[in-house]
Amino acid sequence: MATSYDKLPKHHKATQSEKLVITASSLGTVFEWYDFYLYGLLATIISSQFFSGVNETTGFIFALAAFAAGFAVRPFGALVFGRIGDLVGRKNTFLVTMGLMGLSTFVVGLLPSYATIGVVAPILLVVMRLVQGLALGGEYGGAATYVAEHAPDNKRGLYTSFIQTTATLGLFAALLVVIGTRTLIGEDAFKEWGWRVPFLVSIVLLAVSMWIRMQLAESPVFQKMKEEGTTSKAPLTEAFGQWKNAKWVLVALLGAVAGQAVVWYTGQFYALFFLEKMMLVDGATANILIAVALALGTPFFIFFGWLSDRIGRKMIIMAGCALAVFTYFPAFHLLSEAANPALARAAASAPVSVVTNADDCSLQFDPVGRNKFDSKSCDIAKAFLAKNAISYQNVAAPAGTVASVRIGGQTIAAPDPATLSGDARKAAITKFQGDVKAALKAAGYPAKADPAAINKPLVVAVLFYLVLLVTMVYGPIAAMLVELFPTRIRYTSMSLPYHIGNGWFGGFLPTTAFAMVAATGDIYYGLWYPIVVAGLTLVVGLLLLPETFRRNIDD
Repeated sequence: MATSYDKLPKHHKATQSEKLVITASSLGTVFEWYDFYLYGLLATIISSQFFSGVNETTGFIFALAAFAAGFAVRPFGALVFGRIGDLVGRKNTFLVTMGLMGLSTFVVGLLPSYATIGVVAPILLVVMRLVQGLALGGEYGGAATYVAEHAPDNKRGLYTSFIQTTATLGLFAALLVVIGTRTLIGEDAFKEWGWRVPFLVSIVLLAVSMWIRMQLAESPVFQKMKEEGTTSKAPLTEAFGQWKNAKWVLVALLGAVAGQAVVWYTGQFYALFFLEKMMLVDGATANILIAVALALGTPFFIFFGWLSDRIGRKMIIMAGCALAVFTYFPAFHLLSEAANPALARAAASAPVSVVTNADDCSLQFDPVGRNKFDSKSCDIAKAFLAKNAISYQNVAAPAGTVASVRIGGQTIAAPDPATLSGDARKAAITKFQGDVKAALKAAGYPAKADPAAINKPLVVAVLFYLVLLVTMVYGPIAAMLVELFPTRIRYTSMSLPYHIGNGWFGGFLPTTAFAMVAATGDIYYGLWYPIVVAGLTLVVGLLLLPETFRRNIDD
């Protein structure tokens, strides 16, 4: 492919027009990400508001699943809006996606709870998440394409890296609003009604975002194609129906975006959920710690975007995936010791195990919310441990053995539901749970993390490292995706792999990882999901992904 890269001035300075493009595109996208990620930050509270009709563990997984629903439809949004963007232009597509995102987020703040209207409440919530996902599916590809088509070849990584900061900045903005509201009205009021405030203020952000986007002109590259009559008449067919283009969609997905996605969501969302649900850190403290790490790490999106203009995109993305594969387990173990040292000490000195036959146990996930997990001794034991975020090992026993819980050197037999019924069963379960709770307390297991005992500098350091990996894989990815595909089908072609990767591989990460934890009892078992996916991307990327940073994208 021809390149004009070496003909450009080495110290090209951004013009006022280029600065406006970067600023307007980035700010508008920040607001969209703010809208989208409010839900993730408030998953625990939303679980109690909209899924209160199911047991606690299932409710939280359902809340995460509703969070993931927005990601599930992002590829479909990419197809719909990518096609529109390649047919009629980048700018107008921006305005449509912005309006859909802002209005659906505002409506979430008005939805009645499960206690008010029953099962209709979670249905309406999921509908709003689906609309958000469709809108976001059309947003990112347009913003990245728009900025890249304005950038000089030797600064494309730098310019598009500002778009890459928007997801983190949107999350950061959402964190600040959530923390500010919590602090202003108190935790009890926030859980009752204050959680709605961050959603409702999004209507102001919508107005600002729409005004910003309306200041932009069409991409010069697209405008030139339109004037020459060379735009694609069938972007979907051309992008995915022709193997010469479709093969690069697959390579982009498996060799770059899938790994980028799981590293992104592990570093910024799974880490937050891990602190709250597994380390028992209160939500406000966990949000603040994540916010500090994000503030420290965000400039590195720009750094790695700039660096990719000099040494290439592929090397940096592959290095981030490799570090994730080899360091996630030690990093999360260190995070555990720093966030809840009492829990870490208790788990080391008095490990918990469940002695039972695996065939006698149910999966600790109830898809219809009706299972009380009290019909088998194994279920009674594991459900209680899962509810209290206690990591445990499974010890095999002969079939028919009544399950028991070992805490250090103490063994507590679970009640056998087959020999009990009615009030006697309830009383036996209550006594068992009381005995386990007392044994856990005696062994040093805390009911929640002690804020004074949290090693905050170390927690922030680990979180910063996780965010740093995010910046390595995410900073250069927009430029690489833009460079992989021809102009006439660029919006469509890059949007689909990006949103399958981030919408499916990444968006389902919290739900999948916590379901894996619930199924095994090991709080670290969920890490296998991002490690395997990042490993797949590392292999495919090294073998098949081309280096693109010297390509001319005006053809």
